Amino acid sequence: MEKKSLSLYIHIPFCVQKCAYCDFLSAPATEEVRSRYVEALLREIEQEAVFYRDYPVETVFFGGGTPTVLNVSQLEKILCKLKENFSWDAKEISLECNPGTVTPEDLKRLHRAGFNRLSIGLQSAQEEELKKLGRIHTYETFLDVFWAAREAGFDNINVDLMSALPGQTLETYLDTLEKVQKLSPEHISAYSLIIEEGTPFYDTYHQADLQRDRDGVDRMGLLPSEEEERAMYEATKRILAGHGYERYEISNYAKAGKECRHNLVYWKRGNYLGLGLGASSMVDETRWKQTEHLEEYLYKYGEATGNRKADEDRRPEMIPLKKSQSEKFHLSKQEQMEEFMMLGLRMMSGVSPEEFKKNFSVSVFQMYGEVLEHYQKLGLLEVSDQRIRFTDAGIDVSNVILADFL
Repeated sequence: MEKKSLSLYIHIPFCVQKCAYCDFLSAPATEEVRSRYVEALLREIEQEAVFYRDYPVETVFFGGGTPTVLNVSQLEKILCKLKENFSWDAKEISLECNPGTVTPEDLKRLHRAGFNRLSIGLQSAQEEELKKLGRIHTYETFLDVFWAAREAGFDNINVDLMSALPGQTLETYLDTLEKVQKLSPEHISAYSLIIEEGTPFYDTYHQADLQRDRDGVDRMGLLPSEEEERAMYEATKRILAGHGYERYEISNYAKAGKECRHNLVYWKRGNYLGLGLGASSMVDETRWKQTEHLEEYLYKYGEATGNRKADEDRRPEMIPLKKSQSEKFHLSKQEQMEEFMMLGLRMMSGVSPEEFKKNFSVSVFQMYGEVLEHYQKLGLLEVSDQRIRFTDAGIDVSNVILADFL
């Protein structure tokens, strides 16, 4: 019997400073807090790995936050602990990195330690746009890191880009896109800015976004118009396709064979175990999530002193420890089918009716026939016995279509 594989996600919730658009679980922290977190994470790895000895690990992804806010020795220690405790068969070990947080020597050590895929957060090649985003780096700093990574031996690099930024024009976005593709990274993630509640951008730009939603014009002059945003979207597809990048997911482009294996696990609903603050997991159709409270996490996985009173004194006040981890829940067959469609359709290859039938013992056309027929007639879905996928027009309204599978 073939063993079930497993992917690991390691969350490092620290950054140099919070970007103005970011709603991820991350924040600056002192060196002492970061050190305590690493020690707690190592203990969590030891405790959790016991349950997954029979699951060969295929991919690993260090995300955040900014994992490279930790020093290299800490990152080496975490990776070593994973190798020691899990059944190790990892072909892809990704590390998110922000320019300004690593040196050339750091990159050499990280590559020697086993990290073989680097994801660099550039977002924009325009200095003014980077300042508005609250990024800590310049474009020149990014270039230094990119070439240092190549020199260190990284032959699988992703660059993150963002469009529809405050003050961004089609011309500045095209300039960024051209500069990045000339560097020939193996992978490019290109996302459109979403104004998230609870971020500094929300208070500044939300009213402008609402007003633009009503009539398509940003009268405050803060955000690109809908026409400009659409032009950026079309330019991304056209320019990257012209330089050998295949769009394999709604926001992701890769050269042949360089798709992110770890993300494909998510979209294909494979097993993944999240380790660290707020990390989510799904193994054998069961989901759960780690606590998002840092002090609670540090207490939960902190090293016991052996002195009961001293250990109790370490307990953070006003935090219900019984909620330290969300309850595990097994997905129903209906929920599994919904996820199969919603996640699978994010990929340009779409979903396979044959695979749907194999997994759920029912035809996808029996379950979702009306939805499929409706969007096929509108020209938004391609539907056949072999594949079901979005058309180019369907991708533009993908969120609306995906909601209809719920």
